[in-house]
Amino acid sequence: MAFNINQFKTNGLVLGGVRSSLFEVELTLPSQVGSQAVTNKIMFTCRASSIPASTVGIIEVPYFGRKIKLSGDRTYDNWSVSIINDEDYSVRNAFEDWLSKLNSPETNVRTIDLSTYKTDAVVRSFRKAGDILAEYTFKGLFPVEASAMEVDWNNTDSLQEFTVTFAYDYWTPVNDSAVTSAQLDTLSAEAQGNIAGGAPGQ
Repeated sequence: MAFNINQFKTNGLVLGGVRSSLFEVELTLPSQVGSQAVTNKIMFTCRASSIPASTVGIIEVPYFGRKIKLSGDRTYDNWSVSIINDEDYSVRNAFEDWLSKLNSPETNVRTIDLSTYKTDAVVRSFRKAGDILAEYTFKGLFPVEASAMEVDWNNTDSLQEFTVTFAYDYWTPVNDSAVTSAQLDTLSAEAQGNIAGGAPGQ
């Protein structure tokens, strides 16, 4: 097939493509860990994260020297967020407190209620128009690591960051945020019209 840029426009990234930078993370701290102000701050200092992977295991069944593969159980890898550290240290302190209450450094005991030490988190992806494109909810989430924070006299013109890694029970997509087939047809038709009319940025 001969190369044709118009075919790519009309059949490829018709709606413009998803921008990795258009996202937010909403994570509610347990009541015994942090305040609402710190919970709100996490949304604005979370610089990077990820849409969760979807993984189903494999069951191999041998028969006469050959194997067939059957679908197995779903597994969930840990999930991480990168946080910009502000000078008040409030977000870093909250995660360190959470980890300490899960397992005290000195006494090796848990000091947070078993029924409340887990929480939920939501990661949202946005369209350029500003509305929600996709949304995923993490259930039963708690931190397993707050990473080291580098200090270096040579490191100038940059902000200190750290990564928090979480274990969780499972994640679910929020289908209310998904684009329906009818909406997709409408958006595609509008985009096709803009392409045909030579709209800027196409």
